[in-house]
Amino acid sequence: MTQKEATLKITGMTCAACSNRIEKGLSRLEGVDEATINLALEQGQLKYDASVVDEATIIKKVQALGYDVVTEHAEFDVVGMTCAACANRIEKRLNRMDGVQSAPVNFALETVSVAYNPAEVSMSDMEQVITKLGFTLKPKQQEQHTDHRQVEIKKQTRKFILSLILALPLLWTMVAHFSFTRFIWVPDVLMNPWVQMALATPIQFIIGWQFYEGAYKALRNKSANMDVLVALGTSAAYFYSVYLAFSGQHEALYFETSAVLITLIILGKLFEARAKGRSSEAIKKLMGLQAKEATVIREGQAMRIAISEVVLGDIVQVKPGEKIPIDGEIISGASAVDESMLTGESVPVDKKAGDHVIGATLNKNGALQVKATSIGRNTALAQIIKVVEEAQGSKAPIQRMADVISGIFVPIVVGLAVITFMVWYFAVTPGDFANSLEKFIAVLVIACPCALGLATPTSIMAGSGRAAEFGILFKGGEHLEATQAIDTVVLDKTGTVTNGKPVLTDVVALGDEVTLLSYVGAAEQLSEHPLAQAIIEGIEAKGVRYNEPTQFEALVGYGVRAVVDNKEVLVGTRRLMDNHAIEVQDTTAMQAFEQQGKTTMIVAIDGVYAGLIAVADTVRDTSKATIKRLHAMGLDVVMMTGDNEHTAKAIAEQVGITHVIAEVLPEGKADEVRKLQALNKKVAMVGDGINDAPALATANIGMAIGTGADVAMEAADITLMRGDLNGIADAIVMSKKTMANIKQNLFWALAYNSIGIPIAASGFLAPWVAGAAMAFSSVSVVLNALRLQRVKL
Repeated sequence: MTQKEATLKITGMTCAACSNRIEKGLSRLEGVDEATINLALEQGQLKYDASVVDEATIIKKVQALGYDVVTEHAEFDVVGMTCAACANRIEKRLNRMDGVQSAPVNFALETVSVAYNPAEVSMSDMEQVITKLGFTLKPKQQEQHTDHRQVEIKKQTRKFILSLILALPLLWTMVAHFSFTRFIWVPDVLMNPWVQMALATPIQFIIGWQFYEGAYKALRNKSANMDVLVALGTSAAYFYSVYLAFSGQHEALYFETSAVLITLIILGKLFEARAKGRSSEAIKKLMGLQAKEATVIREGQAMRIAISEVVLGDIVQVKPGEKIPIDGEIISGASAVDESMLTGESVPVDKKAGDHVIGATLNKNGALQVKATSIGRNTALAQIIKVVEEAQGSKAPIQRMADVISGIFVPIVVGLAVITFMVWYFAVTPGDFANSLEKFIAVLVIACPCALGLATPTSIMAGSGRAAEFGILFKGGEHLEATQAIDTVVLDKTGTVTNGKPVLTDVVALGDEVTLLSYVGAAEQLSEHPLAQAIIEGIEAKGVRYNEPTQFEALVGYGVRAVVDNKEVLVGTRRLMDNHAIEVQDTTAMQAFEQQGKTTMIVAIDGVYAGLIAVADTVRDTSKATIKRLHAMGLDVVMMTGDNEHTAKAIAEQVGITHVIAEVLPEGKADEVRKLQALNKKVAMVGDGINDAPALATANIGMAIGTGADVAMEAADITLMRGDLNGIADAIVMSKKTMANIKQNLFWALAYNSIGIPIAASGFLAPWVAGAAMAFSSVSVVLNALRLQRVKL
């Protein structure tokens, strides 16, 4: 039993009943021994068994009860990691700290993202702990991160050039030892052991010092990494050669083995750093989209200023051919705007006064004046960059296997190398220390687990980055992995299958139509529902005037109730009328509208039926083709809506959907998703509205149409920026291709070690060949992952 204590800062509690509810909820959680909630301090004191439950699970439980736990997130660059074992060591140590809820380390990006409770642990505490492990944490800034990587590439380049200059003469002597090259001339001076020692020593202790330093830090913290293997192997070759040189045995020196090994490993590190830089190209591209300057109008004068100086409410002037620098609302002008850099949609979108525009999109042909509504970190582009960074820094569940193997691999390899030496020295070639040492070194070097550590994160980086170029934003590696298992897609109707921009089409009035519409307009004007907005636009287009209601109530899933001119007005569904015992006439007309796919609402004034109004929402141009594509992929497609069954089936028939769930209240959508999951379905829910958020969060994968409500996108696992259904199929395809790529990487990384170790132990692999193979195995994994950047959707 691992007993731990934690202090949580909890917000959202309004009374003692709230604190009691949280206490009871946490007490029922397995592993929590004691939970005391202090309403006045807004704090929770917990005692729990860390071997049964972790702090992240406890926080999720509090959030599931409807309250917030104050946590902070910090992003760090990690300097000094040399292999996956380093990343595992940092991650384990951070996760053992009180107050740290999660700390996934991304070896490929050289970053760590920490979620922590500031009441228990500080950023400086984390930095101190990691410093003791032998690494450096630096608060992450994209520019600094890029500079850090470029500095490392330049440093490794200098080391490689110097090492190559010193190693080439030694390599010359190595080649001369092979029988098929016995006719190659080698200067006598190079065969001198003291000259060889003079060339090898700077490589071993200046260029190769990074391996000694890394090995010392790892062993000091009772762990092992790639540096331990390299330091052991090259030191064995170097110091044995020194011994032979001083003892006068000059025939079989191994100075060239250690020198060439270090040179090749440095070259591999250089290639790896360059390749890893390419795998994060998506972030650089997105950041490159940002405008650097903007033309703002202040006090009647146009002035050019840096984008960082734009403030909310500024009027920004955008000329034809310029990038729109901020998110905002067009107040004058009209143009076609190219949004392909964010949505992947190549056709420009017509924009006019009142329309919203996104920063970094391209104004094609008209002059615009835009009022800034979002700047800095709040712009759509900044949010997209944040989502892509988080996805690239996250871990997919499949990576756990690689992490476990990498964590125990180095000690096992050292053991296998020692066994190999013993077998050769005592059995295969008794007493031949030099030959046995060669085999020992080859096993140490060939078995380095770097490729295994890079297999998953590089594919996640490349796959999520490529998806972002097509307007598909995965919020994490776990979602990128889970999407490929989806077998059922549930589509919300309004704003998903349809355009979500309905129009008023029909009015059936029992009395005067203008009077009916005036009451409906007064009742609907305060509603935020898309259908209400369509009704208001239709009424105003007819020139009908309406008054302000004295009372208004939105009845979610039913309609609206308002008091207008001292009369109660109801506009909504048949169920709303049934609840108020209102007899509905004109049922034939209502059925006819519904069969045409129109949403029909009933109007009652002062408890008496007054008429019908019908609203039609047009189907998206891409819906039918996409649904056909989803069926061809073997997926079940379900349409779910709060509309009545007749309307829902009419729309479904237009797009080729046979499974329809109609007349579902917002709170019932999540229940319908659970029913499908109970049938062992892996469900993707696709929606765009506030009422879709619970279902999006409940589904195995939630996909939000990017043109929809912010809360829907927040609840979703994937955001489809294009606003059409093609993104669903594209997301699934991208997930499958990424997972296939990860499996290829893992297979070859494991196969490489599984095959390479016995070959090296059998004596068929010279140490320098093993070093070359080890160095380029990591590069091959990264290059395979980079193939995802060329995927066509």
